[in-house]
Amino acid sequence: MIRTEELLLNVGPQHPSTHGVFRIIVKLDGEIITEATPVMGYLHRGTEKLAENLNFTQIIPYTDRMDYVSAMTNNYVLVHAVEKMMGLEVPERAEFLRLIVMELQRVASHMVWWGTYLLDIGALSPFLYAFSDRERILQLFNELCGARLTYNYMRVGGVKWDAPEGWIDRVKQFVRDMKTKLLEYDDLASGNEILLSRIKGVGTYDAQTAIDYGLSGANLRSTGVKWDLRKNEPYSLYSRFEFDVPVGKNGDCYDRYLVRMEEMRQSLRILEQALEQFPEGGETMGKVPRVIRPPVGEIYVRIESPRGEIGCYIVSKGKAEPFRLKFRRPSFVNLQILPKLLVGESMTNLVTILGGIDIVLGEVDC
Repeated sequence: MIRTEELLLNVGPQHPSTHGVFRIIVKLDGEIITEATPVMGYLHRGTEKLAENLNFTQIIPYTDRMDYVSAMTNNYVLVHAVEKMMGLEVPERAEFLRLIVMELQRVASHMVWWGTYLLDIGALSPFLYAFSDRERILQLFNELCGARLTYNYMRVGGVKWDAPEGWIDRVKQFVRDMKTKLLEYDDLASGNEILLSRIKGVGTYDAQTAIDYGLSGANLRSTGVKWDLRKNEPYSLYSRFEFDVPVGKNGDCYDRYLVRMEEMRQSLRILEQALEQFPEGGETMGKVPRVIRPPVGEIYVRIESPRGEIGCYIVSKGKAEPFRLKFRRPSFVNLQILPKLLVGESMTNLVTILGGIDIVLGEVDC
């Protein structure tokens, strides 16, 4: 007769597959998880509280450090909220630049996910290819704003700097090259039998469960729910462009994989149209008061980040600093379903399921 004892195991907080300082306490019966308890807070920075003593321009660098794999998107949700509150008009050239860098950021973010996810599962080569190609986006961002990770590029009313000479042409060349690269990614990994055996039918949930847990982004769309704020509640210039919202059917890690791969193609499609329509000349900053003081009131805006719905809630008392600032962070919300998905799974699938959610810990512990 085989007798087993319950084993309590710590995964993280210092472990490459937890994608940051994140800890999961798991109870095991053999190799099967009977209970999983996420422990957050190791990276907590107090961004929202610190913002109460900063003016709105000073807050922008703090947004870079939330989802540091998608800093341009974080910049936008804050300045967009302030602009809507103040009724500011953003010059067209600046809005085009914003949209272009946000879609470049989406591609770069998904490339980090693709490379690190397959590395978690045991494939080394995709990680090297993804980071090599992502380097071109980082170089474009470096040319534009002088930074490679935390950009501090957007401003209330526009952007910090105009694009340098020849930059738009270099983005066009990257988009052409990246379309070919995505085909190579599929040839390299997407049909691999080992990958399919690791992610097909793993971490499955249905559409109603996804909605109940407040999931967004690929985690929601993998269940067949066609919800993307760029389409459903258009902001910036997205209503001008044609693109599709990819969805899955089964809500498993495989569908989340396919959705993100297709999202990169759709981002390139948006970029092609935006680059073709990019206006010649024009201002990159609107008419903004020297001291930014939103009127008394409150506002909530939301946009589509690479990880799902990121929202910004501002309460203003008419001062240069917000009375209250709150971010709706998709990584934090999406992570809530993890304990449900892990129960009954093997330890090998823990890494697969966690990586498939695609979290960034700076956003979880904002």
